[in-house]
Formats: sequence, C-alpha cells, structure tokens
Amino acid sequence: MRENSYTFSFKLFLKFIIFAVVVLLLFGMAGKKYKTAAEKNTVNAFTEQRFDEFYKQPENSIDMVFIGSSHSYCTFDPEIIDAYLGTNSWQMGTPSQHADTSYYVLREIFNYQKPKTVVMELYWDCLDDEFELKQAESVFEVMDNKELVDEYINKVFPAGDKVKYALPAIRYQQDYFAYAGTLMQNEIEEKYGVSRSRQEASGGSEYYRSKGYVYCDMVMASDEYDRTNQFKYFDGYGWEIDPTQKEYLEKIIELCSQNGARLVFVTAPVAPVSMEFIENYEYVHSAISGFAEKNGIPYLDFNTVNKTENLFENANFRDDAHLNHSGVQIADRYFSKWIRTSAGFEQ
Repeated sequence: MRENSYTFSFKLFLKFIIFAVVVLLLFGMAGKKYKTAAEKNTVNAFTEQRFDEFYKQPENSIDMVFIGSSHSYCTFDPEIIDAYLGTNSWQMGTPSQHADTSYYVLREIFNYQKPKTVVMELYWDCLDDEFELKQAESVFEVMDNKELVDEYINKVFPAGDKVKYALPAIRYQQDYFAYAGTLMQNEIEEKYGVSRSRQEASGGSEYYRSKGYVYCDMVMASDEYDRTNQFKYFDGYGWEIDPTQKEYLEKIIELCSQNGARLVFVTAPVAPVSMEFIENYEYVHSAISGFAEKNGIPYLDFNTVNKTENLFENANFRDDAHLNHSGVQIADRYFSKWIRTSAGFEQ
C-alpha cells in the first residue's frame, strides 16, 4: 500500500511538473507574439521617434518642454510655439501619461536639458487613477535610463502590477488584441469592399513630424457626435484628484523649483459636442484650479475658455477629445498670448 501510495504521489507530481512546463511554454510563446504586435503599434512608434530625437539634441539646447498625455502632443506644436515665443521647445507627452510618469519623464529631461519652462497638460481622466500599467510601460520601452525605470517600478507599481509587468503575455495583451482587431477589420473591408476606418472616413493623415509633435489633419467621425462619444455618460460631480497623482504633482512642483524651471498647468480642450454631454464639469475645473492656486501655479483650462470665447468648433478636432492641426493652430496662438500676459513668461 505504501508503494502504491508513493507511486501515485510521484505520478501526480510528474503530471503537475509537465503541466507547469506546458503552461510556461505557452505563456512564453504568447508573450513573444504579443510583443511583436506591440512593436507594430503606430502610437508606440510615435513615442519612440519622440524620445529618439530628443536624445539626439545638444545638451541644454531646449528651453521649454511639454509633458502630459496624448492631449499634450495633440495640442502643442513646438514649431508654432517657438515662432510666437522665440523658444526652442520640445513635446514629451505620451499616451495616457499620468502624473507619476510625468515626474519620471521630467527627471529624465533634466538629465539632458535645463528648460526654463515646463508646460504640464492635465487631463482629468489621468488624474483620478491610482495607477495605470499601460501608460507607464509605453514610456519604459523608449527611455534610455534603466535605473530610473527600475526606481519607478519599485516605488510606484502596486504589487499586482509588478507581476503583470514581469509577464509579457499579460504586459502586451492589450497591444495584441488591438492589433488583431485592426487586422480583422481590414480583412472584412477588403472582402466586402467597404471601408469603416476613421482615417478614410474623415479624409486625412497622421504622422510624426518634428520636435515630438504628431501632425494630424483628420476630422472627427460622424458617429463620435453621439453614438460612440466617450463623454456621453461622464458626470464630474464630486470629482477629485487621486492622492497618488496629487503626490506626484507636488513632486513635479518641487522638481521644477529645484531646477529653476517655471511650471504652468494646462487642460487641453475636448470637442464642443463632448462638452455638451459632460455634466458638472465645474467640479473638475474647481478641483484642478484649486490645486494650482494653492501651489501658485498658473493654470489655463481651454474648456472653460471655450465656453465664453468660442475658440474651437467640432471641425477642429480629430476625434471627440483631441485637436487636429487646425485646432492646434488656434490653441497655440491663444496659449502663446496667455503665457506672456497671465503666466509671466519672459524669454
């Protein structure tokens, strides 16, 4: 009986080992497959081009930088800003960049450049999260400073996200399914001779141009006026900045002070039709403007400005939340005047 029991236990253990090996192999294969899809992501490619070009700039040649989410690189065109202000500016926004990531991006910037002005774009959907893995990972892929990456992981990542980041099959899963979905859509369009792609529907192009800026002249698709508008059920009542993101905003304020840089906050505009869907936006504005005022930081909220000055139309947007180049020209002209008159900008 003891021998049978031992034999049974050994066979069970062996089956477990075989099962574990198979799972690890499948996880490894999936991880490689998913990573390949991530490398084909156009937005990731823009981020890589932005950082690659930044690292090639002469030391201490940049005097203004823009940080923040996609709303930053879809709002601030350094070439336009430089023409108005006589600066040499650079766009370092990345997709969904949260304040914790902005802090580490800014630290890397200060390792190479000594900008006099830091313009931080504040988008409310990135300020009320404790943590978001994907936006951090997209920066890690392009940042040369691996010591800074390791510090970010150790100090910012929750335990569960450290595990996700360590497993490529989970880490790149979102990229893979987005890429697979695009391929499937393209196959359907080709098979049935129809086109539902937003770029073709809106008639335009998008590409990385220079100084971190992504040029786009597409216009918002018709379904984003109602059916697929992401702000359709957003209610700002009681909205607050997450304590973790607030902590890193404070760290950014301190970092700028230590490096002798002027810091200004800006909230980029969303499409007028989107603002019509949003309820109680005043709570969002009040929370951000209150934090800015408390810390003595000049703050420009394009959404409140647009309510009274009607700067933007829906045609100035590539989608329900991001400007196209026609809107960028309007925003940058206004911003350049504002930073001189209201934020004490001096060359």
